[in-house]
Parts: sequence; structure tokens; C-alpha cells
Amino acid sequence: MKTSRWLLLLLTMILSAGLASAQGRYPDRPVKLVVGFPAGQATDIAARLLAERLSQSLGQPFVVENRPGQGGSIGLAHLAKAPADGYTMVLAATASLVTNPHLYKAVGYDPLTDFAPSGVMMEIPLALVAHPSAPFNTLPELLAYAKANPGKLNYASVGNGTLSHLAMERLKREADVSLMHIPYQGSVRSIADLLAGNVLVSFDTLTVTLPHIESKKLKLIAVASEKRVPQLPDAPTMIEAGVPGFVASPWLGVLFPKGTPPEIVATINGEMRKALRDPGMQKSMQTIGALPRPNSPEEFTRLIQDDPARWGRIVRESGARVD
Repeated sequence: MKTSRWLLLLLTMILSAGLASAQGRYPDRPVKLVVGFPAGQATDIAARLLAERLSQSLGQPFVVENRPGQGGSIGLAHLAKAPADGYTMVLAATASLVTNPHLYKAVGYDPLTDFAPSGVMMEIPLALVAHPSAPFNTLPELLAYAKANPGKLNYASVGNGTLSHLAMERLKREADVSLMHIPYQGSVRSIADLLAGNVLVSFDTLTVTLPHIESKKLKLIAVASEKRVPQLPDAPTMIEAGVPGFVASPWLGVLFPKGTPPEIVATINGEMRKALRDPGMQKSMQTIGALPRPNSPEEFTRLIQDDPARWGRIVRESGARVD
């Protein structure tokens, strides 16, 4: 009788441990990966690459859900109200966390307090490109032309307050030149006019500009990353071209709602790092002009804290507003 009771107790302990393990396993159902931009844009493409890898490694579907609007802020406002259970996450772009709070009257969240940062996935450097007819080929030549022709050199941006706009405003101030801003609604329209020669110069992501650089339809002046990019090894950085400390390289990072268990945040960070080491993933990223930039939750948190001060100043000085 005593033996039977011990066997029953042992069996109960084994079953309880198994149940606890099953309840603690993450994820045990599909996870929603929100993107604040339309399907087909760089952030969406990156999110689908990540979702595919996480689905394979963690054994549950990671489903991309597009919630476009307000420069990515609609998606983050949705995340701020989501349950902190690890089953809703966002792949957020720099603008939605860094510049949008300075541009809009209200975004529906506080970047510093409403989220649990997991880690940066990648950066997509801006490239300074020009129409082939432009009378300059290097950054010093561009700046010399602008100084000799104040206010006559026009530049395209993908919209007021975007990093495409703010990067050029920063260059104007640091180089003390005058350029005419022509804002567009998105890269499709700005690049079309740049290719047609209606505007002469622009900052835009490598995702957008790389095919036109490779086809010689645009000429590359410099890349705004900290180091040269593998896709264009001969292209100088803005720093090498003569503007100290000039980096304009938007990043994409994963966030959860505030209060999400730290072990879940760490799990996704670890799986993302693993994915970014895979040669196949790296090759896919190169096709969209992206560079792997894995970091820790703590490093991502500091980035979100530090970047707004840098870009917020440019927003204020430029006078850019969206509403």
C-alpha cells in the first residue's frame, strides 16, 4: 500500500512538472508581428524575413500584420495598448520612436515608458544620390556648387519631417549651405522626379536607391552609415567625404508592450541574433540595402533614449511639422 502511494505521488510530481513546463513554454500559439507601414516597403520586407525565421526556430507562426499610418506611429500606438503577454510585437522604425513625437501633436504612446525593447534587427543607411546631369560628383563638389548658387540647388525628400528631409537639413546647417526643399509623399514620387531630373539631389534609403545606382540612373555621392557598406565598397561615407560624425542610418528594432516578461523579450532577442548570423538571412538583407545590427535589450533601450535628443534638435531647427 505504501509503495502504491509513493508511486502515485511520483507520478503526480512528474505530471505536474510536465504541465508547468508546457505552460511556461513560449510561444505556444501564433504571435502577431505588427508593421506600421504598407506591404512591400522596406520595414514590411524585413518583418517578413524575421517572421519566417522566428516561425522556423520557435515552432509557432509569426504573422505579419500591417497597420500603416502616421509614419509608423499607428502600429506603435496599437502595441502600447496590447496585452503584455509576448504575443504582440512590433518591428519599429527609427522615425516612429525618435522623430514622430517631435512632429505630431500626439502619437498615442511614450517611446521611453510604454515599451519593452528587445533589440535592433538592422539598419538601412541613407544614400546621398544625384541625377547624372548634376554638375558635381563628390560631396565637396556638391557643397561648393551649393555655396556658389545659394538657394538654386533643389533637393527631394520623401516627406516633411522624415529622415530623408532631416538629414539634408542637418547637412545644410553643418556645411552652411542653402538648398531648396521639395517634399514628396513617399519614395516612389521623389525618386521618379529625381530620375527625371526635375530635382537634382536627395537622401533616401539604399533599399530605394541601390537598383538605380547599380543601373547608373543615379550617381552616388556618399552613404550616411558609420562605415562603408558591403554592397558599395568603393562609396565613401559622409564622414570620409568631409562631414565629421555625420551618420543617418535608420534602424529597425523589435518592441513589446511594457510589462512583457523579460524572459520572452530575451528569447526573441536571442533568436533574432541567431537569424542575423545566418548567411542566407544576410544575403536577403543585402538585397534591400540593409546591414545586420544586433544589440541587447539594454543597448536598444539606450538608443531609444539617446537618439531623440539628436534628431529632435534638427526637427526644431528645421521647423518641420506634420500636423
